[in-house]
Amino acid sequence: MTNAPYDAYKRIRRCDMVSAAIQHAEAPPGLQTFASDGDRSRLTSAAVKAVLRLIEAWGASNADGAALLGVSESTWDRMKAGTWEGSLGQDQLTRASALIGLFKGLHLLFANDMADRWPKLENRAPVFDRRSPIQAMIEGGIPRMLETRQYIDALRGGL
Repeated sequence: MTNAPYDAYKRIRRCDMVSAAIQHAEAPPGLQTFASDGDRSRLTSAAVKAVLRLIEAWGASNADGAALLGVSESTWDRMKAGTWEGSLGQDQLTRASALIGLFKGLHLLFANDMADRWPKLENRAPVFDRRSPIQAMIEGGIPRMLETRQYIDALRGGL
């Protein structure tokens, strides 16, 4: 007795599964990637305002704000003054998104002013290695920013 029909069935099913995986791997319409100029132009103003406000709420310095957003200090100063007319890049919008999500997560986690003090406090968690989260995010860039946001989401029970 031969297994040929069964083997043929397995090959067809495998092809069907691969086709389905390829179809689902494509980004659904409307997924935000920050890749298009139009999206970046549209989102820049709100992202800059939000990051300026959260840096102020955290009591962080201008240098920290500029480093977290990935811009020069002179650009940061123009953003604060409202005279900057540029558009954030894909990496900068990713940074802004991580910071805004972290800010929101902290305010959901802590019921008092600890939410705004936490980013500047020395932290013993392995993610931070006895540095403040702000310092760790500046040194670690986007990957550490995303990791910090995930850390807070995990503390909230959101993962």
